[in-house]
Amino acid sequence: MDQGDLEIFLHLAGSGSLSASSRMLRMPKSSVSRALARIETDAGVALFERSTRLFRLTDAGTLLRPYAQRVVHDLREARAQLDGIVGEARGLLRVNTTASFAQELIAPMLPVLAERHADLRIELGTDPRTIDMVQEGVDLVVRIGALPDSALIAKRLPPIALLLVASPEYLARRGAPTDLSELVDHDLVTRETTSRWTFHKEDAERTIEVSGRIIIPDAGAQKVVVAGGAGIGCLPDYLASASLEAGSLVHLLPGWRRPPVDIHAVYPSHQGLSAKVRVFIDALTAHLTAR
Repeated sequence: MDQGDLEIFLHLAGSGSLSASSRMLRMPKSSVSRALARIETDAGVALFERSTRLFRLTDAGTLLRPYAQRVVHDLREARAQLDGIVGEARGLLRVNTTASFAQELIAPMLPVLAERHADLRIELGTDPRTIDMVQEGVDLVVRIGALPDSALIAKRLPPIALLLVASPEYLARRGAPTDLSELVDHDLVTRETTSRWTFHKEDAERTIEVSGRIIIPDAGAQKVVVAGGAGIGCLPDYLASASLEAGSLVHLLPGWRRPPVDIHAVYPSHQGLSAKVRVFIDALTAHLTAR
């Protein structure tokens, strides 16, 4: 059985849908169907039950799935080890992160990375859902914030500062807070309906219970809303810096700082980094450090 076909089989087993797998893999639905047909021909048995309302593994498909996962995993590990021996970054590198982090911090470094490594191809995804890296063939995920417990390996990257900001229009209308305690009287743009914002100033620490008037999980969308005058928000510095320099955002209570946000490069290999993952992490670390 072909590795590529096995990876498609694993996608199908995880998504339970030809259409969903086609979208995730960025392949025509007909190509996914042909790959499944090849696997079933090799196996000599149907691996999925199909109807207009049903698409699920048969007993044979359920039996094959863990073997397929091990085969695909072992082949990827072998390729990573060979890349490590050869020492060249080559082949397709699949990376996933948030849309705003991809746009503001990863995309700007890609031209130089591509120029330095002519045999490297890069696919940068911005899928907001939790990625099953092994099943979906993703080499690296850049995660922002605390990491959940996982068997994956994580390398800490330079952290991101959070800045308390608002637009001049909002401040002209509502006034600027002069103390953290005044934030509860303002319109806030937050990630969650209610949350706790902790701030530090020299040796002092204060935590404020806040409720969002506008709740948006995505930082890029938060910036649009805050810059539009809807309220006060805590934005990553990579999103706020240019607007602060241009005067379209104002840094509030600069003496108080929120704890920096952890950034991690997460990868599934248990036996060392492939050259393509290593050069990407090194380039991203240098890029974040130089900001």
